[in-house]
Amino acid sequence: MRTDFPVAGSGAGFLAVFFLLFATGAALADPMPLLPEAVVPPAAPAPTGAPAEQVAPALDIPPLPALDDEAARAEAQHLLMAMRREIPHFQTVSARDADRWVAMARAQLARDKMTIDRAQVLMVVDRNPRVQRVCFVLALPDDDAWVVLGGTRVSTGQAGRKYYYLTPTGVFINSPDRLGYRAEGTRNEHGIRGLGARGMRVWDMGWQWAVKGWRADREQGQIRLEIHATDPDFLEARLGHPASEGCVRIPAALNRFMDRHGLLDVQYEQAASYDGRFRALLPRDRTPSPIAGDALVVVDSAQSEGMI
Repeated sequence: MRTDFPVAGSGAGFLAVFFLLFATGAALADPMPLLPEAVVPPAAPAPTGAPAEQVAPALDIPPLPALDDEAARAEAQHLLMAMRREIPHFQTVSARDADRWVAMARAQLARDKMTIDRAQVLMVVDRNPRVQRVCFVLALPDDDAWVVLGGTRVSTGQAGRKYYYLTPTGVFINSPDRLGYRAEGTRNEHGIRGLGARGMRVWDMGWQWAVKGWRADREQGQIRLEIHATDPDFLEARLGHPASEGCVRIPAALNRFMDRHGLLDVQYEQAASYDGRFRALLPRDRTPSPIAGDALVVVDSAQSEGMI
């Protein structure tokens, strides 16, 4: 039996075989070149250790000014002449009184275990109700002959009035741990500007324990001890008598003088080199004294006189 397979037309079959052989031969003889691959940069080597920590730039803090005794005495005389010109009611003291101020300041420094390691001005306040004065003293580290410049009237804490504290005795440092401020010049319900006119400086000496002046048992509480001006219209004329709630009130002229010459701002000047808050607080036109200090020394001559 014969079987015939169906075949397409001879012409069509020949062409199909021809194209098949041609395509196969072309592929074997000359394959199509591949497209070039994109150039990839070599991978960065893997880190071999822990990533380096970014180190903050070192602070360039200026050192505290340090004058020898002779230069410090000369600067004290310069300050004294300026105080006489610029602070009304400023007074120098007799040699006997100068010795008393120095002795009280030294005794209080010893009680608080504070040493003098550079020539500096101390703000010494006598809270004795019969005295109520401030006296500026140049303390020298290597010389017992300290220099007393003089001072003026102040007011400290009043006894016998409720919520009024006795200004504590001790050595209190104007530290950059606390940022002082300036008075807004606002008036209370009695029309009094308790911190003085707008712009007056307020030195913040921190929280301190103080005797409650209205209690017979001398119970203590904490106050925020400050140095500030007072109302120039109603209260400044009364300086020289205990009147404050525990702070140290000073005349406006003395406030401006201390602010401009930085008498308690030696550490603030350092802080201003790296902290804009202190630069903003300190006056731009200031001329800080090289014998500026940072210590308020509150003494009580009444205690040595046997007074309460």
